[in-house]
Amino acid sequence: MRAAALRRTSSLTGTDSQPDSRSCPRVAGRDMAPKLPSARRLRSGASLRAVDLSGTWRAQVADDDLRRAFPSGELDDSGWPEVDVPGHWRSSPAFAEEDGPVLYRRQFDFPRPAPDRRVWLTLEGLFYLGDVWLDGAYVGDTEGYFFPHTFDVTQAMLERREHRLAVEVTCSPSKDRTAKRNITGVFEHWDCLDPDWNPGGIWRPVRLHDTGTVRITRLRTLCREATEVRAVVGFTAELDAAEATTVTLRTTIGGTDHEVEHPLATGANKVEWTVTVARPALWWPHALGGQPLCDVAVEVLTEPNELSDRRAFRTGLRQVQMKRWVLSVNGERLFVKGSNQGPTRMALADATPAELATDVRLAKEAGLDLLRVHGHVTRAELYDAADEAGLLLWQDMPLQWGYARGIRKQAARQAREAVDLLGHHPSVALWCGHNEPLTLDPEQGVRLGRLVASMELPTWNKTVLDHSVSRALETADPTRPVIAHSGVWPSLGSGGTDAHLYFGWYHGDERDLPRFLAAWPRFARFVSEFGAQAVPTSDGFMEPDRWPDLDWDRLRHTHSLQKAIFVRFVPPADYRTLDAWRQATQHYQAAVIKHHVETLRRLKYRPTGGFCHFCFADGHPAVTWSVLDHQRVPKAGHLALQEACAPVIVVADRPAATYAPGDPITLDVHVVSDLRATLDGVRVQARLRWAGGDHAWAWEGAVAADSCVLVGTVQAVAPDEEGPLVLDLELEHENVKTSNRYETLIVEDPLRG
Repeated sequence: MRAAALRRTSSLTGTDSQPDSRSCPRVAGRDMAPKLPSARRLRSGASLRAVDLSGTWRAQVADDDLRRAFPSGELDDSGWPEVDVPGHWRSSPAFAEEDGPVLYRRQFDFPRPAPDRRVWLTLEGLFYLGDVWLDGAYVGDTEGYFFPHTFDVTQAMLERREHRLAVEVTCSPSKDRTAKRNITGVFEHWDCLDPDWNPGGIWRPVRLHDTGTVRITRLRTLCREATEVRAVVGFTAELDAAEATTVTLRTTIGGTDHEVEHPLATGANKVEWTVTVARPALWWPHALGGQPLCDVAVEVLTEPNELSDRRAFRTGLRQVQMKRWVLSVNGERLFVKGSNQGPTRMALADATPAELATDVRLAKEAGLDLLRVHGHVTRAELYDAADEAGLLLWQDMPLQWGYARGIRKQAARQAREAVDLLGHHPSVALWCGHNEPLTLDPEQGVRLGRLVASMELPTWNKTVLDHSVSRALETADPTRPVIAHSGVWPSLGSGGTDAHLYFGWYHGDERDLPRFLAAWPRFARFVSEFGAQAVPTSDGFMEPDRWPDLDWDRLRHTHSLQKAIFVRFVPPADYRTLDAWRQATQHYQAAVIKHHVETLRRLKYRPTGGFCHFCFADGHPAVTWSVLDHQRVPKAGHLALQEACAPVIVVADRPAATYAPGDPITLDVHVVSDLRATLDGVRVQARLRWAGGDHAWAWEGAVAADSCVLVGTVQAVAPDEEGPLVLDLELEHENVKTSNRYETLIVEDPLRG
């Protein structure tokens, strides 16, 4: 990056951020009546113009000679390959194997602005570092992939109509993945994506837009209070003024209008204000109510009533709290049933808006209340869809595993950017600073001693970095819960956080979970990862015709398959065809999901506040823990998750894997209801069947709202006949009908002679 040396010779004054902004005194606003748009008209001709620079650009891999020459208009780039913007450079055949840096160029025309207009260049998203040039002059540099970078280019626009934009984009792979410097989260380090993938590129649109003399540089919108009586929405703005002036800030939230006058100094000014909405329609998660959304507009008016800049978006009015890992929305507690979701596509720029919205729809149809946006910030379409669907989001910062010491300030800055970008979305329920802050790299293997030390002892990632990031989130957004880091064990001086429990995969047997949680209830408060891998139906990438001699090394490295663990639980060598092995892996995954979810739901609020299964849908062809593959074809685990997440379930203690004739059988039966109303007159039947007969039990009564109720106990003695033993449960109510099944075996104990 050549930013420091080149700024001295630049004729432009582009600025991406202004850390030295003045903080003006906070001014109390006032509600205005009648509504303002009809009372005060904008000057005719006061308009905002935008030009989209997306489309076909020219690009070339950087070398020293090109770096020196490529900003100049004299360089002939007609022979350079074409690339799409927005997009990742690896999505273009010419750069499919490149790690960059890559030089981008584009020519465009833009009319000279009027004397009272300012022109801005915005790159909506760039992976990961950028140096920006316009007409041969250096504009500025960027760092951070998920938020926009904007530069003042007014002077360049005044000088000519024809322009050349040049951007050097760098997204270097980390040589040491335990000490990464790029804050790109799962895109460059995760065991569910191709580790050789490089997300580099101008992956979001590029645009030019004009304003008046005052621009809204930043705008943060947070719902600070929401009841049936009133909602209070807080706004924090940074306004960039070309000269000292007084402006009118006009805010509209649905049918509520608000105006305040504010003096501005030349340069950056920080302004805060609140708007109160009387008798608001509250936004709810889909399990609790409706999702009314209201349009918000913030306008800056200069004299005489000229629109200088405007921001518009939609929001929902609600408040969120978390106490002892139990989430409540608008004062109503909710047992959270969730799943982790990585990027919709590994090449996120290539995902269509419909694909992003489909992931939200499928999660809701699966009975989930929440998706954890795992280790990344995704595109706006997913957040908009979640707002509309009433699907809560756990939003991770893009911090995954280990990072270098030099990133702390940048990470805190990007945390504030995340709040600015997403704070107005009612679906975003909580922030998480860092997923598994451990200095590990799955490609190199995980040493148990190092893992334990990272969990139990202070580390730079866990203790220093995560403290800075969580503090930045808490300061920027006091309206949401903040989790400093995910998957950290309890230790001396720390109560731990949420738990990642892979019984039946990384550690122990999948039947060990209930005993473990009974012994260590602190781990049961919120389990945010559990599951098992399964082979997808869309398995062409595995080359099925080669079975059993698959390219196991390629499948491990590129497609996430963990053969060594499969050998323990579902050995490939036991199956004659890939199809048979696939079915067995999916059956195993479904069993892990079913019994983990049932165990956690039976611990509802005592102490469990919810869970996030790992994971929901794949972003590329892979063998992972997902229940939907990269083409969104469901595995057997998807149905298991959907059934276990139904609003009302009837469950029993899990039978032992086998019983010997004469063994006692004692199984408690519970009903778990997430409904908001009591179910009266519920009838539950249990039937135990074996080769030579059966036995039945029945109970009747009420199931309280939002509860887990013990309804009875199945007590029996294992019959003498060897073979399958099946327990069927049925629940009947005038509005609800559900069932469940448990299977085990009766086998003769060889020690009994």
